[in-house]
Amino acid sequence: MLAKRLSTLIADSGLTVSAEQQDQLLQLVTLLDKWNKAYNLTSVRDPMEMLEKHILDSIVVGPHLQGQRFIDVGTGPGLPGLPLAICHPDKTFVLLDSLGKRIRFIRQVIHTLGLTNVTAVESRVEAYQPEQGFDGVLSRAFASLEDMLSWCAHLTAPQGRFLALKGQLDPDELQSIPPQFEIEQTLVLQVPGLDAQRHLVRVKTRDSED
Repeated sequence: MLAKRLSTLIADSGLTVSAEQQDQLLQLVTLLDKWNKAYNLTSVRDPMEMLEKHILDSIVVGPHLQGQRFIDVGTGPGLPGLPLAICHPDKTFVLLDSLGKRIRFIRQVIHTLGLTNVTAVESRVEAYQPEQGFDGVLSRAFASLEDMLSWCAHLTAPQGRFLALKGQLDPDELQSIPPQFEIEQTLVLQVPGLDAQRHLVRVKTRDSED
């Protein structure tokens, strides 16, 4: 049933996801369900619900990824980073979280699924100093836009972008970003099966060029 439901949701989304990638996404849900019972990684308990609220909610961002190197800050149990890494094996992802149990789970997923384009890092975002900047800094339910930009400003490459996944947009939140940044675009994301608003907010630094 899970496999059929996932296939239907992906078809409704218009995304292209191979049979192998769909199998890996299902394995991810199975692992998340198993670990969740002991480690309380997500409030979503039903694997069927995870397909919509975690898997589809993550992979709909895929068409908006520009570049090769991405970091998912405050990734929790690897969302959206793990589903995106599965669907985009040509891109590399660093998944950052300060909680050890989440990083242990992500490393188990990486090992079990044989993912070669994901690195899990246990650190607070302010303390993480990458050798190379990222093309995209992703966040999903991590912090306010203002805090995300303040805490993650050191993570982008010169032309990098901040990609914040939001539910309903708050005009006050959008207007309160630090002055060195500007909102480049806000996009409505359509998540099949999910009866809630989803948006992607793309932010760049004011001195960066397109």
